[in-house]
Amino acid sequence: MNIIKRNNVHVQGNKGPVILYAHGFGCNQKMWDRITPAFNSTHRQVLFDYVDSGQSDIASFDKKRYSSLQGYAQDILDVCDALDIQNGIIFVGHSVSCSAGLIASIARPELFECMVLIGPSPCFSNHYPEYLGGFEHEDLEGLLSLMDQNYIGWANYLAPVVSGEGGGEAVSRELSESFCSTDPHVAQVFAKTTFFSDNRTDLPLVTCPSLILQHNRDTLAPLEVGDYLHKELKNSTLKVLDVAGHCGHMSHPELVIEAMLEYFDTSCLRLQGK
Repeated sequence: MNIIKRNNVHVQGNKGPVILYAHGFGCNQKMWDRITPAFNSTHRQVLFDYVDSGQSDIASFDKKRYSSLQGYAQDILDVCDALDIQNGIIFVGHSVSCSAGLIASIARPELFECMVLIGPSPCFSNHYPEYLGGFEHEDLEGLLSLMDQNYIGWANYLAPVVSGEGGGEAVSRELSESFCSTDPHVAQVFAKTTFFSDNRTDLPLVTCPSLILQHNRDTLAPLEVGDYLHKELKNSTLKVLDVAGHCGHMSHPELVIEAMLEYFDTSCLRLQGK
């Protein structure tokens, strides 16, 4: 199988450490366009779309495979293997891709040097009293029900929630267009996998160092989630960004870039690409 075509893989640059970007639910690799220019001269950057997103080969979609985050983690590993990358990867994931990346790192710890997790959440639903994920189970069921009944209405509702008040109209519009361009039946599989997965038990198994970038006003991943991840992930660094919404890499890319560079300088000196 041609993984490069299947996952619409693109590589920018041919020198320096590898940064592998993994987009969130309903998104695609273009969501990283505000981040990649900062690393063009120092890193080899790999971008891809999950099989159910962007310009991937939708004919390769397998409902059974992608009903679990293991399927998305396997996409990450497949892309690495297709490019013959065997170690030293800086993984940069957004939202649910953070969990997929952590799962991939458990399976192949030798592949990853460190992880940058933007708006991560191991579980979106509340489990009182030990965990506050941000949503009651019934709320998530309602969100999926709206998606099934009125997909365009659902996309137009969710986009401004994800972009947040600080995201502006441009980010909200880009998210809405991305949501609407995805096949509704395929998107519903990814949505169920995203919102109903619970990967909290995976966290103690992760050995890769990580930078957790938490948004301080994020409806989808409240501050308690960042604190929980920081406690459960060994060798993790937590940085709270002054960002409203769930997509700091789109709404406030300068803050994400600054945090990444600081982390590379202070915690991963050899990842600077110099």
